Amino acid sequence: MDLKQHQNENYMRPLSKITEGLIGQPMFRLLANTQAKERRGERIYHFEIGDSDLPVHPHITQAVKKALDNGRTHYVDSTGIIEFKRAISDDVEKRLEFKPSHGQILVMPSNAVIDFVVRCVADPGDEVIYPDPGFSTYRSVIKYTGVKGVGIPLHEKNGFHLKPIDIERRITDKTKLIIVNSPSNPTGAVLNEDEILEISLIAKKYNLYILSDEVYSKVVFDSRQHHSLGISDQCREHTIILEGFSKVYSMAGFRLGYAIGPEHVIEKMGLLFQTIFSCFPAFIQYGGISALTEHEDLTRQRIKTYEGLRDIIYEKINSIPNISCLRPEGALYVFPNITRTRMTSQQFCEFALERANIALLPGTCFGDYGEGHIRICYARKETMIVEAMDKLKRALQDTRIERLKLAHERI
Repeated sequence: MDLKQHQNENYMRPLSKITEGLIGQPMFRLLANTQAKERRGERIYHFEIGDSDLPVHPHITQAVKKALDNGRTHYVDSTGIIEFKRAISDDVEKRLEFKPSHGQILVMPSNAVIDFVVRCVADPGDEVIYPDPGFSTYRSVIKYTGVKGVGIPLHEKNGFHLKPIDIERRITDKTKLIIVNSPSNPTGAVLNEDEILEISLIAKKYNLYILSDEVYSKVVFDSRQHHSLGISDQCREHTIILEGFSKVYSMAGFRLGYAIGPEHVIEKMGLLFQTIFSCFPAFIQYGGISALTEHEDLTRQRIKTYEGLRDIIYEKINSIPNISCLRPEGALYVFPNITRTRMTSQQFCEFALERANIALLPGTCFGDYGEGHIRICYARKETMIVEAMDKLKRALQDTRIERLKLAHERI
């Protein structure tokens, strides 16, 4: 190294190869930009971030406050407190009809589960199959860990359902993991029982791990039932379930989630978690206990509220010329098709923010096959949905008029 270069105050040592693969989550970059506009006094309609406007139920916050008052602020078991594991195990038994052992459960932030599973089951150069469009963290983790991502295109004509045959066609001797997300972010698709069974059989046939992202498992509509991949092997052999509290309980800021999987996988994930975080805050886990064990009627009511909001935005979106969307089967998003506007996904979102102060996410945030679509989170107040979608409709109509005038002037 040149000593003069070394002494130059502007010289910076290069960072690791890992940092070159970091892409993060685009929705948070957009949120930061829109909040900057708000600080300048502009009103922004936030539909870009997957967070609910509905408040956390009081019994949950009271449980957290009580835990703080009782001094639950010290180190605890790095895999999760026993009371919370018991509540998780009981909840899984009630919903999925199998009871995971405490050694199968690891309490941690939901997003980190994706990272830890990939790092524990795949090495650089191995292959991970994932849905495209799919949650952006899948691709982010795959990219920075040096694993090869194999995206499976999801098509609107198939209701954005992940087809088992498409998975099997892409399996090679380097495949280690299949990521499945049902209900889906961003499409709202909910896989049926036959699809879930076939995927499970494929994983068993080829001796592959499955990461089943079930964060939206309780948010299903129209009397549908959520079917879990964990039922096939009770998460003892190849399936790891990812669950969280951000959506149905509006606890996004708590960063509370958990993994259920084979004990040998959970053990290694637990060591990784212990190395980085030591443990998960006990007082937040008491909030999770309250969410799982108290006032189930409030949870059911909230899901009905989400279903009603789904219906409202579905009707509003499909009333806008040149935009259409399928009726989501679950989760908290619509994924409209905007190709007839003759704008790309990115251009459309820039237009919506510039002309109507509406923050949306381009479908390309969720993969290459998200082009031609946008994602809208409808976990908002009804009045906000109606007002914003009406503004978007007017903005598009005004633009059409402007184009017609311009075309007329050129004649």
